[in-house]
Amino acid sequence: MEMMLPGLGLALAFLGVAIATFLSGIGSVFGVSLTGQAGTGFLVEKPKEFGKMLVLEALPGSQGIYGLVISFIFVMTFDLATIDLYKGLQVFAACLPVAITGYFSAQYQAKVCVSGMNMIAKDEKNLGKVITMAAFVETYAILGFLMSLFMLYAI
Repeated sequence: MEMMLPGLGLALAFLGVAIATFLSGIGSVFGVSLTGQAGTGFLVEKPKEFGKMLVLEALPGSQGIYGLVISFIFVMTFDLATIDLYKGLQVFAACLPVAITGYFSAQYQAKVCVSGMNMIAKDEKNLGKVITMAAFVETYAILGFLMSLFMLYAI
């Protein structure tokens, strides 16, 4: 099949890294947007709490970075001329964990952060608790990132 469609393996590999970047990035866009909207409303009442809101808004943005790093590692470490159909499928599969976990975890982490803003509105000392709860959601994005990383290095 590779003889009939030269470059198909490389196309699949690039599709995988594009999906890793796009899905994790889109998840972060949704997450940062949601927390930004809630944080803006919060700051109308308590403008001095900008730093705390900025931390909570930044948290869902990390998932997009994980997808980008996986894509960067692929482009910088693989000899693109050697990507055949089999290796292209491997790369494609290796990119899925970070893509899927990044897409969903950023959005759900944002929901935790938005709820946490309500806690902070009642008591500013709750920031550490909110970050801790949001970090539990981030754990699964990190696991997806690590799985993609390990799979890429195994190819």
